[in-house]
Amino acid sequence: MIWIVPEAEEKSRIARLILEALPEWFGIPEARESYIKESADEIMIASTENDVPNGFLCLKQTGRDTVELAVMGVLKEYHRKGIGTALFQAAKAIAAERGYSFLQVKTVQMGRYEEYDRTNLFYLSLGFREFEVFPTLWDEWNPCQIYVMSLR
Repeated sequence: MIWIVPEAEEKSRIARLILEALPEWFGIPEARESYIKESADEIMIASTENDVPNGFLCLKQTGRDTVELAVMGVLKEYHRKGIGTALFQAAKAIAAERGYSFLQVKTVQMGRYEEYDRTNLFYLSLGFREFEVFPTLWDEWNPCQIYVMSLR
């Protein structure tokens, strides 16, 4: 089931449960804790099976016309089962309904890490397009790739 999570405490609980189970992507403790903390104030869409969360994503407004897919995680045993795509489609619909014109996502530049290469391919398969690479936004080992998508 895909649903919008209304309560801040539940958002933090779900984010922690999922992100702590994905150290390949969220292994830097300070960054992971920041995602968990910030998720409480963002639009969260979650996926559950038998009332147990197996994935989520958060949307964050970054400009008058733009919303960012701020963080997304799906438990590894649920990868390639359509959960990420379903979460994204729900998020895209919500962003469009709320009048945003663009959706963006930041990830690590293609070619750096196998896990992030799969992430990049996933975003490209959803229709995101390459916008810009910021080589030192995070640090020199993790160049920030920004993808964008028009919602109109």
